[in-house]
Amino acid sequence: MDIDPEDLFRDDSDSDSELFQEREANKELVVYLIDASPRMFVPFSQHEDEKGETHFHIAVNCVLQSLKTQIISRSYDEVAICFFNTKEKKNLQDLTGVYVFNVVDRESLDRATAGLIKEFSIMEESFLNKIGSCYSIFPGSKENTIYNSLWVAQALLRKGSLKTASKRILMFTNEDDPFGSISGVLHRDMIKTTTQRAKDAQDLGISIELLPLSRPDGKFDVSKFYVGLLGLESKEISHFVSSAGERLEDMKDQLKKRMFNKRKVKTLAFLISDGISIEVNSYALIRPTVPGAVTWLDSVSNLPLKPERSFICDDTGALLQEPAKRFFTYKGEKVLFSVDELSEIKRLAPNCLRLLGFKPLDYLKDYHNLRPSTFIFPSDEEIFGSTRIFIALHRSMLRLRRFAVAFCGSSARPQLVALIAQEEISNSSGQVEPPGMHMIYLPYSDDIRYPEEHYLNDDAIASRPTDDQIRKASALLKRIDLKNFSVCQFSNPALQRHYSILQAIALDEDEMPEVKDETLPDEEGMARPGIVRALEDFKAAVYGENHDQEEAASIASKEASAGLASKKRKAIADAATQESANYNWVDLADNGKLKDLTVVELKYYLTAHNLPLAGKKEALISRILSHLGK
Repeated sequence: MDIDPEDLFRDDSDSDSELFQEREANKELVVYLIDASPRMFVPFSQHEDEKGETHFHIAVNCVLQSLKTQIISRSYDEVAICFFNTKEKKNLQDLTGVYVFNVVDRESLDRATAGLIKEFSIMEESFLNKIGSCYSIFPGSKENTIYNSLWVAQALLRKGSLKTASKRILMFTNEDDPFGSISGVLHRDMIKTTTQRAKDAQDLGISIELLPLSRPDGKFDVSKFYVGLLGLESKEISHFVSSAGERLEDMKDQLKKRMFNKRKVKTLAFLISDGISIEVNSYALIRPTVPGAVTWLDSVSNLPLKPERSFICDDTGALLQEPAKRFFTYKGEKVLFSVDELSEIKRLAPNCLRLLGFKPLDYLKDYHNLRPSTFIFPSDEEIFGSTRIFIALHRSMLRLRRFAVAFCGSSARPQLVALIAQEEISNSSGQVEPPGMHMIYLPYSDDIRYPEEHYLNDDAIASRPTDDQIRKASALLKRIDLKNFSVCQFSNPALQRHYSILQAIALDEDEMPEVKDETLPDEEGMARPGIVRALEDFKAAVYGENHDQEEAASIASKEASAGLASKKRKAIADAATQESANYNWVDLADNGKLKDLTVVELKYYLTAHNLPLAGKKEALISRILSHLGK
């Protein structure tokens, strides 16, 4: 068995990308609680093109997009959809004002399926007639639909262990004070019982998240009621409002994005010096997203196939029982390795970080970064005091503007790394960037390539732009400057198309959803008069004032040449057709007399029928016979 040089020093347990390996995600059990009170159906208009849209429609659309995401990339998750403040009731607890949409006679959740998504997508049209909207919390009534909905959701999430599944309740509403119409003792009792019900659910490991929908007449004020229900502190309120809006926007447009949780890649020992070692966790900041691997299924059982590999002796055809040896070709000879020998060769260094020293930050060049960096953060799980030592190093590196050089040992790819301290960045909404260190992967001397300047001859001088050309280029750059540009704004168009095809197949849709390629140039923006004028000035500075005429003359010359060549080819084809008509090609083929013709005569037929002319005489005859169907 030949050895791939790239695979020589890779462990059998190593994944394709060791830096980005992650544990299998836990299953998610989610209950969507959607407020169906009359206020959710009041149309609002922030823009002219949004007239008639309701908060109920926004909530349903968000859940629909989330279900589509699950059916494509997280099909093992389970969901339940509940409406509260409804006229009709449907739940196992027989509580008023709660309608469970997709779970009827059993206390379990459903996986997102094409049938569920289709049924839910058309539900909104008939919701008011079949299910109905009714606000049950009013003066004189002891009904509490929020309490009831939390009770039903908690019962639905009873299934599954917290070790294997994460449990969440997502609530959509535009009412920030559901008990505002009630006063006195009843008001306090309802708030107390509802808050206690939420606390009981949270004590069982259930996360409750609120996605507030702001009304046009004012912002959603979480301090009126939901602060107590969610258990927020006063300093967390401002951050919650901004983050909740971002989560809502993400749910609206998450179908073409694969969401990865921020899990640590691995835990490393960081050797500071002899006798001093700390523990750090590493996190992947950028992970290339690719379509899922192809899985082969059995045609009968539809179960995934498990490949098995066996080795057969070339000489005897017998099945080899001993483990096959691998070889690597060196100077024309095959060097054999046993599995144990190869495993021992690959173990070059222990899997840890070893500090070598420090250098000023300006010694680190941009082109030294071989691939996306890894973020490291201290952990006190195994080695107590790691955070304290890490902070001391972190603050010293920031103050002295230095980076640490370390050796990152790995059985697959040991290499030098640079550790750059990142300072914490915060604003009024909370933390923007966490404190920690970026681990930059540095090249070895063997990896560095030095570019050389090549000219047509030794006496040639490199052309230099004039001052006018530089000024015109600067003006053009200013005109087409991308304002507020960020790579996070652009989705991979190939992945978008891939997921759109999957969506169409999974949901049995007749047409593939439209895919917007955000990487295409903005033709409308590039056609603005200021940009066109700057571009023409730059072209004039580089090519001269009459560059348009010269370009037009060049195009006309090429078209004329192409026209002459086309006429010449047509004349040759016409002549070959006339000559070919003088032969009875079928009779020649049947009698085996094609070999008596010359190559020039055979090419008459090939040219007349627009067939390739390359090859020896035998190839030309074979091509003619194939065309005649012989």
